[in-house]
Amino acid sequence: MPAQSPIALVTGASCGLGAEVARHLARTGAHVIVNHRNRRGEADTVVGAIRRSGGHASAVSADIVDDDAVTAMIDDVAHRFGHLDTLVLNAVTSTDAKPAKRDAQRRLVEAALPLMAPGARIVFITSNQAHFYPDKGVLKGYEPIAASKRADETTLYAMRAEFGRRGIHCTVVSGDFVDTLADDGTDCAQVVNLFPQHDPAVPEFAAAVARASVEPHPLSIVYAAGHQAAVPAAADGPVEALAAWHAAGGSA
Repeated sequence: MPAQSPIALVTGASCGLGAEVARHLARTGAHVIVNHRNRRGEADTVVGAIRRSGGHASAVSADIVDDDAVTAMIDDVAHRFGHLDTLVLNAVTSTDAKPAKRDAQRRLVEAALPLMAPGARIVFITSNQAHFYPDKGVLKGYEPIAASKRADETTLYAMRAEFGRRGIHCTVVSGDFVDTLADDGTDCAQVVNLFPQHDPAVPEFAAAVARASVEPHPLSIVYAAGHQAAVPAAADGPVEALAAWHAAGGSA
């Protein structure tokens, strides 16, 4: 791995959309840290696929609602790499209303910020149903997830002044569907069953997330995966555009 490769941490990246995002980011030249809670086999499969394709990746187990686990994960990133360029917040922190779990996303971001230099990116993945919650209704069974994702998004908005002081940009990417639940052992397939009409690893959605991490002029909100306001793909495709951007030594 080149000494100055960008470092990207993707939470909830052992399956579904998170895994697809990890694969997209790896194609840009980043070393991707595949976070999972207790899915070592699935995470190792994602890492193995990235490495076989010539990319760089590693897996790390950490329950993002566990402060000690988050501290250990960020300390490991600091020890191994010394910096973090992209933090992709994919996993739902919790559907539990208890403050200790409800504020987990904020504590994760706060732990990561000291490793993030000006120009670094935070990308928050949500669903259109959660993004517009509670102003619009949600499908039966999805409300706890929508409420949790909406609360996390609101928390990030409240941190924008701090991001601005540090020169870090935060983009919310909202798509038709988010398949990763809280770290409570729920299988991705259980959530997919709620939305059989959607592909949980839709490439356009994952590409939009990856684009948000390197876009020279990032937006605050991007609608992806079939939404009317989806970010248009570059002529050569989003993956090629990302790779070309990194090859040119792109900066934020």
